[in-house]
Amino acid sequence: MPSTEDRILLGANVSVAKTGLLAAVEETLSYEANTYMIYTRSNRGGKARPITEFHRDEALALMAEHDIVDPVVHLSYLVNLASPKPETWDYGVMVLKEEIERVEYLGFRYIVMHPGSHVGEGEAYAIERIAEALNSILTGEEKLTICLETMAGDGSKVGNSLEQIAEIISRVKHQDKLGVCIDTCHNYSYGYDIVNDFDGFLHHFDEVLGLDRLKVAHINDSKTPFNSRKDRHANIGEGSIGLEALKRIVHHEVLRGIPQILETPEGKYKSEIDLLLDRTPTA
Repeated sequence: MPSTEDRILLGANVSVAKTGLLAAVEETLSYEANTYMIYTRSNRGGKARPITEFHRDEALALMAEHDIVDPVVHLSYLVNLASPKPETWDYGVMVLKEEIERVEYLGFRYIVMHPGSHVGEGEAYAIERIAEALNSILTGEEKLTICLETMAGDGSKVGNSLEQIAEIISRVKHQDKLGVCIDTCHNYSYGYDIVNDFDGFLHHFDEVLGLDRLKVAHINDSKTPFNSRKDRHANIGEGSIGLEALKRIVHHEVLRGIPQILETPEGKYKSEIDLLLDRTPTA
């Protein structure tokens, strides 16, 4: 078995219904995948299920048995650290603090989060507000990395360009606790031509942020065209990015050892993973 750094890590956004982490690992096994992503709490709000009820030890044993590695947790979409509303900002700070504790209990290395939306206050305001939140949360003792996800440019979201992500990071004290999650749909929709020049995108990423900050990748096709500034995920090979370009990305040497996660619609994960890995489908 190749080391984690030398192999493609590819999985999907899976469920923690009923048996928690054990359910996520069992679903991942059904896709013949070697990594995965979960949400530990509902995006619809409400109290989070106690993380101690996630069957952690059974799940981790099953992961070790089947060589499933580096799972990712996605922060709730309800968190908006750029919000001008004090109650919304305070809620986001509280949830992220809590989520860090929950993910550290699971022993995972990455939390992916959307940077936030300025809701009319402007990009500069949002960047300062997000950094303020992160500075109030991060102690430097965290055993994980918070990964800011690159966005598609829709609405009032920030973190669309690599430069915006870099601006946020530059204002945070404990920068070593921050990484980046790229998203193929978002990047293409924002105007990075990852279809014809993924190497150029990576070179730009390295110049602006440093490739050592690239920790997670979301692999999605796009329902809308290049530079559309819309966040509409499509199934692999059914959108404007296309199967061949996504295959090149998934197999790129720079992404070896980095968890790559499908967030595509319609529950086609097994067949999509087979397609991307040139794997003969199994029943």
